[in-house]
Amino acid sequence: MTLALGNITFDCSDPVRVGSFWAAALGCSLADDANEWFCKIVGTDGKPSWFFSQVPEPKSAKNRMHIDLHADDREVEVARLESLGASRVGEKDEWGVRWTVLQDPEGNEFCVSARHPD
Repeated sequence: MTLALGNITFDCSDPVRVGSFWAAALGCSLADDANEWFCKIVGTDGKPSWFFSQVPEPKSAKNRMHIDLHADDREVEVARLESLGASRVGEKDEWGVRWTVLQDPEGNEFCVSARHPD
């Protein structure tokens, strides 16, 4: 049996707000059927789709899983993400990699590092 990543799904209180942030961050558009309960960014070229689904409870703790993004210029991308509504949480420098920890508009953590070999 072979598994493949199909979707990255965020539980959130405002799917359009969170989806719009991620669409802008990734240089994509939300699908036309976005509404107050669900919206998505449709993946192309083998990339996964991103789903944003409304849930009643707020985020209450640090994410146990998060998105790591690589950038050609980390500081430029971090500044751009902050201008879109991200909040800077901190800077890390471990295991030979430097990265910035951020939160999206509903507090979901994600990281941005310079591109590095896998």
